[in-house]
Amino acid sequence: MTYTQWFIFFIAIQVIHFLGTWKLYVKAGRKAWEAALPVYNGIVLMQIINRPKWWIILLFIPVVNLLMFPVIWIETIRTFGFYKKLDSFLVLVTLGLYIFYINYATDGEYNSERSTKPRSELGEWVSSITFAIIAATLVHTYFMQPFTIPTSSLEKSLLVGDYLFVSKFHYGARVPSTVVAAPMVHDSLPFTGTASYLKNPQLPYTRLPGLQKIKNNDIVCFNWPADSLATMWGDNSGKFTYKPVDKKTNYVKRCVGIAGDSLEMRDGYFYINGKKNALPYRAKLQFYYTFESKKPISQSTYPKFLLDKERTGVYKILTEYWENEKVQKVIKENGNLSKIGQDSLYTEVAGGVNPKFAQRLKMINVDNKININMTDEEVARLKKYPLTISVTKINHEADNAIFPHVKELGWSQDNFGPIYIPEAGKTVKLNKSSLPFYEQIIKNYENNDLVVNGDDIFVNGKKVDSYTFKQDYFYLIGDNRHNSLDARYWGYVPFDHVLGKPVLIWFSWDADAASFGEKIKSIRWNRMFTTVGGDGEPVSYRYFVFALIALYFGWSFYKGKKKKA
Repeated sequence: MTYTQWFIFFIAIQVIHFLGTWKLYVKAGRKAWEAALPVYNGIVLMQIINRPKWWIILLFIPVVNLLMFPVIWIETIRTFGFYKKLDSFLVLVTLGLYIFYINYATDGEYNSERSTKPRSELGEWVSSITFAIIAATLVHTYFMQPFTIPTSSLEKSLLVGDYLFVSKFHYGARVPSTVVAAPMVHDSLPFTGTASYLKNPQLPYTRLPGLQKIKNNDIVCFNWPADSLATMWGDNSGKFTYKPVDKKTNYVKRCVGIAGDSLEMRDGYFYINGKKNALPYRAKLQFYYTFESKKPISQSTYPKFLLDKERTGVYKILTEYWENEKVQKVIKENGNLSKIGQDSLYTEVAGGVNPKFAQRLKMINVDNKININMTDEEVARLKKYPLTISVTKINHEADNAIFPHVKELGWSQDNFGPIYIPEAGKTVKLNKSSLPFYEQIIKNYENNDLVVNGDDIFVNGKKVDSYTFKQDYFYLIGDNRHNSLDARYWGYVPFDHVLGKPVLIWFSWDADAASFGEKIKSIRWNRMFTTVGGDGEPVSYRYFVFALIALYFGWSFYKGKKKKA
């Protein structure tokens, strides 16, 4: 919906409100016309139902207002003497239209002295829960949102099993475009897996002012532009669906290139505007290397220092196994193998190799070569390992999957570019060779009608040879360079897809541990309440937070005893 359409919708709501409540306003000693004036009618209504005037603000905040409207409906009918559970049920299921019946067909009397306190213990409990959900939704949507890290694409900086707080206000909170949605869930409802939102109506894209702009090497949380999965995680149905921007899958990557940059990748390293990108201390790049050993690689000869709790064990599966029909069946069942290089495959299982799977594929005793995902520091250590013959970095061949998916470019996930990252207000030349870089932007991100007829390009019915961008774009990449689905495959991330900035790890454990007991043992206490951004060692606030929690419980215990006495 456009802003004009939303304005018309807003006026229609005001008319419905007036028609359904004007007699109630009169009964409360107000003028009928006061029910017709937008915003003012809400302020007057708050006075009538004896509630704070600032509640009117909550009625204009998308998503939060969905929770506030039912509260206002119930408060309104109770102010005029309708306290029965049936009345509350009817006003909810009719989406407030039951108030029309009360307005025109009843003689309900206005009670200006009505107590706003719940009449029963259950009512008090429901009231407390309702306002707790409203407050949490407000914080979750516009200030700070919790996220979890499910993949190893930013390993070392962020680990699988890290739980983050993501700030919405650093880059400016994005007003949800999906206005009818369940609070505090993403694209699906828990347990049922059904959509948690209605695709229509949609608000136009709006973002509140931010405290800062995205900088090179910031870790950024965003909606995956290429997303078409039915649900965010754990969806193996193969079904695809259209999803609004704010309901696309949440991703977190490092912003290597910002709007206006010229970016190039050489041998896995980025060059920004011709200069090699200098990553912060906490960022540890990882690449796959082929390790050749003097002895056959097994569980006893595998380099133990590469199998700590915060890494994954990666074992080579020979090509002969890949070609075996029996193994093909196992691979189909498990679905966790990928090609790397020309002559080998690898499987990756968090926390080490799954023994059952390894045995089925004869991985316990393989030959003396294996692909391992490592940082520079680990490579240096492995080269000194007594059984090492060689450690060779894997270099990928040209791949048509690399954006912009033009075979003639010969780009690979290790070598490509230069590529320009679009900036709002900047103009680029459009022709058949440049169009693949910007086609997605013109059609899908900036909603233009694009038609190509031979060598001619038409945007919104007009023949053009250039295009001016409406918003900034960013290039978001994983530190785990050979094991990350990122901008190399889908291209630019528009600013309207940006969610926020991860600022704090509030909890961390091994999410892939076999049992709950094992997960409890795997809690990474040293990562709790540590900062995400910045350079140097992470700053920890865990003792400060634990002290505050202890003080809170101590004070609550003291107050309880005092009250009892």
